[in-house]
This record gives sequence, structure tokens and C-alpha cells, in this order.
Amino acid sequence: MTATHVASFTRTTRPMPVHEHPSQTSRLNRRRFIGSTSALLAGGLLATRLPGQEVEDTDESSGEKSPAELVDERTQRAIDRGLSFLARRQVKSGTNRGTFGTSGYPCGVAVGSLGGLAMMCGGSAPAEGKYGGEVERCVEFVLSQVRDTGYIARRDNAANENMYGHGFAMLFLAEAYGMTRKAEIGDKLRRAVALTINSQNERGGWRYQPTPDQTADLSITVCQIMGLRAARDAGIHVPDETREKCIDYVKKSQNDNGSFRYQLRGGHSTFAMTAAGVTSLYSAGIYDSDQVKKGLDHLMQHIPGGAGSGGHYFYAHYYAVQAMWHAGGDYWNRWYPAIRDELVTRQSADGSWPSSMAGPEFGAAMACIILQMPLNFLPVFSP
Repeated sequence: MTATHVASFTRTTRPMPVHEHPSQTSRLNRRRFIGSTSALLAGGLLATRLPGQEVEDTDESSGEKSPAELVDERTQRAIDRGLSFLARRQVKSGTNRGTFGTSGYPCGVAVGSLGGLAMMCGGSAPAEGKYGGEVERCVEFVLSQVRDTGYIARRDNAANENMYGHGFAMLFLAEAYGMTRKAEIGDKLRRAVALTINSQNERGGWRYQPTPDQTADLSITVCQIMGLRAARDAGIHVPDETREKCIDYVKKSQNDNGSFRYQLRGGHSTFAMTAAGVTSLYSAGIYDSDQVKKGLDHLMQHIPGGAGSGGHYFYAHYYAVQAMWHAGGDYWNRWYPAIRDELVTRQSADGSWPSSMAGPEFGAAMACIILQMPLNFLPVFSP
């Protein structure tokens, strides 16, 4: 079974689902792969190894640590406990079937989508793999909440949702569609994408509600960018104008010191906003630029164990680990072990991670996504 690899916010084909969890030594070394297939990048189709196929790592110049070195036994145990916690918490029947709780954030599309993504990051696909049943229930729940307009949010408003949830759900459905090619997922994903396109404001950003007449903020804008990138990777049309406007918005949100601010007109600049800004530039295919370099250097001032994240811990580190994963080299070698060790230490006895903002289910989903980043299973997170 062949797979394809996605490099940027451009239209490509998608990987087939991974049915078996390959050994860590057999996972793709993305530096060697990218370097040896640059000619194919322009064509948009990149063939990788079959699941389980050995890939010799000959890229010694970067000195980048392998997945086997990074995801050690202690880390894998933490991941396994986290995914097991999510599986236990998932509601198996009734109105909330497929969610990770019966009220508040855990019963919404955001946590439902992130929980499904966490399981996909370990190699499961809808109805396939260790957590295939759980992923399938997540998909069914999210699909059931896609409104006629394309807006993805609980129909009963039980989770008080907004465009954050819509963006995460769009990303999750795009990954599921890439794995299954199911018509229902594709149809509802197209509706969701159309809503996002039509609710972009004139400056190129988005806000809490799906209307274009609001002052945008970077946080929700990046959430839509990632969802649109995943959808376009899956073959869903996203106009170049939409892409260009949103990336222009992100670029204009950066300060001279490399940090990113919440809104164009001002507002606070945070570690979380900077991580999201850098990741969105990478997702747009902007790799070697002064903006990216300045953003990365600013982020390094907040490496785990140092100055701290300054709030919104899991949201911030969800994007920060992606930024460093894209950057690779010394950035990645320093960042991942630091956040890995911090997360392993913070894990609760039941396998979850506490989150005062959105609950332990949200914390577990985010932590498992972060910890599994080196495994490189999901194209939307891939360099």
C-alpha cells in the first residue's frame, strides 16, 4: 500500500491509512526524504515507503535525533496511557456518542476532533488500527454536527462553540477524508471549507463567529489556516485568493522582535500567538525567511523548563512543537526533549493531563498529539 507526503498549503494527493504501527526504526526520516525528492515537490506527488519498510538514514549533516531516540520507552508508556484514557472517556452511546464527555468542552466538536487526531497520530484510522473504532465514532459525531451552512458546532449549543471548534473539526475531517475517501465526509468537508472561505474578512482573517464583518484575531485565523491546508491537501479546492489573504494577515501580525500579536491593530503578543504564527507560515510553504527565523528565535526564549508559556499551555505547545518540527535540526533536538520531559512529568495517574481551561480530555488529546509528533503519521503536521 503506497503513501504520499504533503509539504505545504498546496493541493496534493493524500496518504492511505496506516494499518499497522511500524517500528520506530522504520519510520520515515523526513530530512533525508525531503532532501532527496526536491524534484518531485514541484509536481506535488511524493511517494514514500510502504508501512514497515526500512529506510536507511544517510542524512548526517543535520544531526537530528531519530524517532527512536526521542520517543523512548517512558514516553511511549505515557502516550499509551493517554490514548487509553481517551478511549475510556469516549461516550459509546446516546446523544453524545463519539464525544469525550456529556457536558462542556469535552462534549464539543473541538475536543472530539482533537481526540480523534491524537489517535490518528499513533497510526489508527477510521475503523482501522488499535483505536479505529474510537476514531470512527469521532468522525460520525463530527459529521452529525455539520450544519446545512457548513458550520461545524454542536447543534444544541451544549459546548458553547465557535470558529475554534470549526477549524479543528475541519482539519480532523480532512485527515479522515484523506484516509477513507468517503463521499459523506467529502461532501460535508466541502461545505465546511466553503463556510470558512465565505466568512474570511477583508483583511484576510477570522473571528469567533462565521461572518466576514468582524475584526479578526490571529488565534482563530491560524486555526482556519490549518483546517484549509488539510482540506486542500485532501483535494478540496481552496482559492488562491483566500490563501494569499490569510498569509498576508499572518505576516502583518508579526512584531519587529519576531513575536506575533493577537490582532493587527494591537493587543498582546504571546508565546502562543508566536507559535501559531510561525506554524502557519510553514504550512503555507514559507520555510526560509527572516520572519520565520525571527519567530523561531523568539520561541526559543520560552523553551520548556525556562521562561514558561505565559498561559494557554496546551494550545501554545500544540503549535510550538509543530513549528520546531518544521524547523528541524538544533531547534527540534532541543525543543522536543524539553516538552516531552515536561509532559511526561505532568501526566496524571489516570493517564490524563490536567487543563484548567478545557478539562483533562482536552489536555490528554493535546499532550498525545505533541508527544507523537516525531512519528510523522499525519500529513497536516508534516514538514
